Amino acid sequence: MRPLFHPSVQDVTVEAILHALSDPVRVAIYADIVGQECSHNCLAFSNISEKPIPKSTLSQHFKILREAGLIRGERQGVEMHNTSRCAEIDKRFPGLIGAIVTAHNIQLADGVRQTKAIRRKSSQRIVRSK
Repeated sequence: MRPLFHPSVQDVTVEAILHALSDPVRVAIYADIVGQECSHNCLAFSNISEKPIPKSTLSQHFKILREAGLIRGERQGVEMHNTSRCAEIDKRFPGLIGAIVTAHNIQLADGVRQTKAIRRKSSQRIVRSK
């Protein structure tokens, strides 16, 4: 089995972090990993978006996060478990990861509020048309 690439924290760049977190699925995966204390199996994220994510696509997302230095992946039997390298990165770029995850959570909450408002307006239109 090929060893996994994990850059040293000194080789992690802001550009690599921002690129890795520019995809909505990857930022959702990473925010979830950062918010948990324990490692996660890759398949735990197969339903993180509205549509199920194929295993091959999920593997690619984790590879990008790992190569950007955001997560550490460890093989445990046939499973890959991932943990955040947030503490290491925070020493190099203080506050960066926290700010990105906070902004993602605010955006996610705004999206939920907008979806509820749209549903409310749709149901009001249905009631009025009856």
